[in-house]
Amino acid sequence: MIVVTGATGNVGRELVRQLDAEGHGAEVWVLSRDAARAKAVTPDGVEVVEGDLGRPASLESALGGARSLFLVTGFGDDIGALDAARNAGVEHVVLVSSITVVTHPHLGPARTHRAVEHRLRESGMAWTVLRPTQFASNTLWWAESVREESAVRVPYPDTGLPAVHPADIASVARAALTGPDHRGRTYPLTGPEPITPRQQIGELGRVLGRKVACIGITPEEAYGPMAASMGDEVANSLLDLMGGDVNDELLAVHDTVARVTGSPARTYRRWAEENADAFR
Repeated sequence: MIVVTGATGNVGRELVRQLDAEGHGAEVWVLSRDAARAKAVTPDGVEVVEGDLGRPASLESALGGARSLFLVTGFGDDIGALDAARNAGVEHVVLVSSITVVTHPHLGPARTHRAVEHRLRESGMAWTVLRPTQFASNTLWWAESVREESAVRVPYPDTGLPAVHPADIASVARAALTGPDHRGRTYPLTGPEPITPRQQIGELGRVLGRKVACIGITPEEAYGPMAASMGDEVANSLLDLMGGDVNDELLAVHDTVARVTGSPARTYRRWAEENADAFR
């Protein structure tokens, strides 16, 4: 059995859909602390089991009989979840970490990701580590201002990062969970090209059929609302990654998606077309 966490999120939901579409639905368990919510977005035939990543003691029974685990970090006690998986007899873990482990190892969130990666590698379980860059879906943060003002206020509007489509993260995870050649591998995941916030906003305007203004603001102006919702450390880290402290490794485009899945990485334009209703 394959246990999928985060199945109500952008990556996990798409992973479950892809696994089901390939005929693996009967082999998939969705792990959620809110079974009703998970069932509402889970294909028929895919079982939902209750478990809370914030309470690792609740996980061992839920993971009993599972062969593989897909774990998205940052939604609970990740190290405790890995320990529970090992104790339950899980053989293989596909972990969604972050490219910042390499590009910005000094940042607090990156140190946390590195610690989880280390625990997995030392666990005795087989592992595959996915290190995505900025998610294309992060631009959902702009949805309210696009709907209400046809404008987005953003720092570093002309810094381009190779944003990755969440479905590509799911596709690589699917390959790792169902194929034999991905254990012991670490995969950096990016989109096919750098794209700036200004260009992303332009794509949103194109798919919506109306002009959406890009309004550049200072990092100081952006910090207040971000810190209020995310906390000081995460806000400062994100501002560095958005443009305050970019480097060649963060800007690099990787061909991992194409090599692993056989299909080219999806563009931000495609993501915008698929998610236009969120901005209307």
